Amino acid sequence: MRSRKQRRMMSQINVVPYIDVTLVLLIIFMITAPLLTRGVQVELPRASAKPLENRQQQQPLVLTVDAQGNLYMSVGEHPDQAVEPSMVVAMTRIVLQRSPKTRVLVKADGKASYADVVRGMVLLQSAGAKAVGLVTKTPDKPLVQQPPAP
Repeated sequence: MRSRKQRRMMSQINVVPYIDVTLVLLIIFMITAPLLTRGVQVELPRASAKPLENRQQQQPLVLTVDAQGNLYMSVGEHPDQAVEPSMVVAMTRIVLQRSPKTRVLVKADGKASYADVVRGMVLLQSAGAKAVGLVTKTPDKPLVQQPPAP
């Protein structure tokens, strides 16, 4: 007669395959995340202003003005494609209706004309933005030299 070995039920889960899948997904996200950030390349003017505190975790609404005067919005399906002034107003209204405390910023190329930057700011204000900030780049050296202390 054969002796029967009784098999006991295993009460543990093998998690090694789950760890492998998790690591593969992590690598995929690490590779694709930088590819998803798109934007318009502009040469920001330099200013020695202090950066604003980030009081909110929400991303600001950014209107970009390039050197040719084209307008780009940081929201929408294609933030790297120029939009018409009427679309700037419509998109800004929608964002501000959903979240009235959203910060509104203008990021303009240093070679953009003053008139184009002001036109963008007026569009944002006509859409309901109460305050519009300007994005600048910190200079390598101070623009104003401080006198030496006595």
